[in-house]
Amino acid sequence: MKQININNPPYRITDVVGLKKQGAKITCHSSFEILPVNFTHRDSAFQAFIFLCRYSGTVDGKDYSFRKCYARGCPHNLCPHVAQAVMIANRYLQRDYLRLKQGEVGIEEDRLFTLDDMIVKFKDYTDEHGPTLTIDDYINIAKEGHQVSVDIDLEYVPAVEHFANHKNSQTFLHGNFIVTTLGKTYQAQRCLSCYPTEKDEEKSLSVQIANERLVILYKAFDQALIKYEKRFFE
Repeated sequence: MKQININNPPYRITDVVGLKKQGAKITCHSSFEILPVNFTHRDSAFQAFIFLCRYSGTVDGKDYSFRKCYARGCPHNLCPHVAQAVMIANRYLQRDYLRLKQGEVGIEEDRLFTLDDMIVKFKDYTDEHGPTLTIDDYINIAKEGHQVSVDIDLEYVPAVEHFANHKNSQTFLHGNFIVTTLGKTYQAQRCLSCYPTEKDEEKSLSVQIANERLVILYKAFDQALIKYEKRFFE
């Protein structure tokens, strides 16, 4: 199994917690962005929203900053609905807040993603389709003794992020997880990393980040006795 390294400056929650455990003095703050993004997926173009959190602070007085993609949402079936995406994003965000708290890293835990007036627009969808399951839910189902199998598909997805005054070409490293359990098949997606499309020199670091996150996920699969085949980005 690939080893999990602790990086300084940090570019993952795992790094922040690991550096704290090693005795570093850590500060950590979060800020959110919900960006409209034009994706190209297997020759199909579509627009979606991505839910990003930027973590910043200091390690022993030296500044760091990194961002993490928590979900992608759109109003059609090429990715989770926007109303689902905001819930998925907040579920994963709260998990990271817990990891930071357990690692004794101080951060404001009450800050969550919101869609403001958009959430009202999508409320009927949420009421009709019920709760949204995440990868963590399927891991818990397996821990309860049910059989769970996962087919994993990893892909590079080119996209264009739209900011107020400029556009930014990004390539996202996505994981698609087809989960079979309790007699049904479900689909879950995870954004594992991204890098500026025009800066190919940053691709290797993005691949490293994605693969390190997969190592952590696969460890959880193993502990829950989930059937799957390890896959990594190359």
